[in-house]
Amino acid sequence: QGASHAATRLLGLQEFKAARAVKINPDAPQKNARFLTLEARKTLLVPTPRLRTGLFNRIVPPSGATKEILRVCATSQGVKEYSVPVGLDGKVRVDLVVVGSVAVSEKGWRIGKGEGYADMEYAMMVSMGAVQADTPVITIVHDCQVVDIAEELLDDHDLTVDYILTPTRTIKTNCKRLKPQGIIWHKATPKSYEMLEKIPILKSLRYIEKQAGKDVALQDEGQRCVESGSLSPSLEGSGTITTVYVGDIPPSVRVSELKCPLREFRATPFRLNWQGAQHRAFLDYRDKATAESAVSSLKGLSLGGDTLRVELAKNQRN
Repeated sequence: QGASHAATRLLGLQEFKAARAVKINPDAPQKNARFLTLEARKTLLVPTPRLRTGLFNRIVPPSGATKEILRVCATSQGVKEYSVPVGLDGKVRVDLVVVGSVAVSEKGWRIGKGEGYADMEYAMMVSMGAVQADTPVITIVHDCQVVDIAEELLDDHDLTVDYILTPTRTIKTNCKRLKPQGIIWHKATPKSYEMLEKIPILKSLRYIEKQAGKDVALQDEGQRCVESGSLSPSLEGSGTITTVYVGDIPPSVRVSELKCPLREFRATPFRLNWQGAQHRAFLDYRDKATAESAVSSLKGLSLGGDTLRVELAKNQRN
């Protein structure tokens, strides 16, 4: 609500007026920001969805495009129809970055949706030389999303913002916290391994940095999870067990990809019933407390790009 009006505050920022190339995330709340960038005849760069086919799409409106055509170019469909890909060798320079947020503080601390794509995109831009330490970062949100955020929630891979635009205010954060200096490879988690497998450009960037002599070793590299017959000895003839239901598993995901985060989050069941064809699995635990702890740990887990549904199974059995 009010996103379109909030985006018009870009026009009053000297940083926007001076920018030649602007990177804006592809979500619907930033649609007017993308239109205003195109209308100002600036280069508009939009990250490819989940970075599957590259890092950016550069939007190229047709010659003599009217306002109506530019508005189409600013939509998700327009991004598909009027764009050319930009890879790591594109030698692109980004003068201004616009990101979405779930919540942001007046100090510039930002919380995203939790998937890490905005942080990842920025880190990749740093690594390829597309942004500098002083490249401004702007977020466009509703006033109700501007809240107090404890700094201890932030880590060194989290992106901060320099300006917050809302329907009623333009806030300059004067944030002094250092922005990410590139990809921090050694902090990779099972979720990061999954991201690395699904994003070819991330693999390419890691190879380039390795060739340049940078340390790109991943956390626990060489100890990656492998598919195994059982997770731990089953308890034949044991008493009551508590079962956790895991649903919405994408068809491309294998059982080994679930076992990896189970170990990482110390939520390993004594028995796992994998039903991939039905997009689900059942995890058996020795007691209810352990099962509830597993549910808490696995909430929000994403595999294959989709968030899993994790809850205590409706039908418990002895």
